[in-house]
Amino acid sequence: MNKSFPVGRRQFLRGLGTLMALPALESITPLKGLAETSASTGSAGAAALPRRMAFIYVPNGVNMADWTPKTVGGDFDLPAILEPLAGLKSEFSVLSGLTQDAGRAKMDGAGDHARASATWLTSTRIRKTNGVDIHAGVSVDQVAAQRLGRETRFASLELGCDRGQTSGNCDSGYSCAYSFNVAWRTPSSPLPPEVDPALAFERLFASANPEETLERRIRRERTERSILDFVLEDARSLNAKLGKTDQRKLDEYLTSVRDLERRIDLARNVGKDLPGFQKPTGIPKNDRNRPDFQPHSRLMLDILALAFQTDTTRVATFVMKHDGSDEPYPQIGVPEGHHTLSHHQNDPEKKAKIAKINRFHMEQYAYFLNKLRSIREGSGTLLDQSMILYGSGLADGNAHAHENLPVLLAGRGGGTIQPGRHVRVPKETPMANLFLSMLDRMGVGAERFGDSTGRLSQLTS
Repeated sequence: MNKSFPVGRRQFLRGLGTLMALPALESITPLKGLAETSASTGSAGAAALPRRMAFIYVPNGVNMADWTPKTVGGDFDLPAILEPLAGLKSEFSVLSGLTQDAGRAKMDGAGDHARASATWLTSTRIRKTNGVDIHAGVSVDQVAAQRLGRETRFASLELGCDRGQTSGNCDSGYSCAYSFNVAWRTPSSPLPPEVDPALAFERLFASANPEETLERRIRRERTERSILDFVLEDARSLNAKLGKTDQRKLDEYLTSVRDLERRIDLARNVGKDLPGFQKPTGIPKNDRNRPDFQPHSRLMLDILALAFQTDTTRVATFVMKHDGSDEPYPQIGVPEGHHTLSHHQNDPEKKAKIAKINRFHMEQYAYFLNKLRSIREGSGTLLDQSMILYGSGLADGNAHAHENLPVLLAGRGGGTIQPGRHVRVPKETPMANLFLSMLDRMGVGAERFGDSTGRLSQLTS
């Protein structure tokens, strides 16, 4: 977390223990005051807005037959797993042929799940150990965060639905730190994701003074007041200065914050009067008192959208589940564990269930993209200013394949990307080439990253 940040880039509402960043409001935030990136090929208006990038990870590969379009170009088909994106076809591209060579076994033997997640954003060979001497690489999100972090309140956000671990043996002699984390600040420092939406929400709106934050939290819990109550006076004062369009935008923003707060409070309070109930959290539970994946993931994704909308951060990672996760999904008719099913040995029934899980994850991605597309910024949308990468460190989970990975890239990167296509790159093209191209568009020039061999020119037609 950066404690020093330039508040002039965004208007803030202040109250006891609360610092609420606002979205860009034309009445008070001149677009020319926002940082421009060096790689712009879009319009001047788009270039003046900040760009964001997020990396969303899904585990255990996918059923590639139900993922890969049969045709390339703009008139591509949507296989079963991609069907939830039908209304967003012009907003994303399927990138086929990318490889993460660092994830392959080579001389290290088993442990593909650990290598898949730890190399996904680092493109670096990891040290096989389950001790304290872990060693991966700096992940691409952190390369960007280290350069851009001073521009925002948080250099980066690490969120997810699967709490990270940093020790223990999780995969054939590989530390759990590799299996559970995709973001690496240094080669020996993974960044575990925050999974509790209540804690993530509090962090987003906490002031820099920890004593004030604690006082607000205590007062809020005692009186069951909304976080908005603490900034109401400041909000009224600001509203009087705004034009009609910005007044509407402010009202929509505050309403969305309150809606998210209500959903988190509902999840936090479920079962708190039950005998033996432990510390309440904001993680939604199902009727078996287990985390309920869909509402949980959507709460976390809404928080991420809020962070992007308010320019609280421009860089984020989101782990749906860790690689090797054996989570069952009875809510969609798949009571078997995900990892167990991924070793399908070409059993059609098992592959069909894997595809159902893949599609379920895709529905959450579609939800997030629709959320970003619904938020206006400048003359376009928040999605237009973003690059949202979705994928896995494995292709087919049964083969533990690290080539031809499932990769989607949504958003226009501020006018520098042409989405709406199925792009097939040459065989064995490093994922790191894509990362270099994304860093360029964030204004973070780098000669190389990981095992890169150049830039990915196919992001524009």
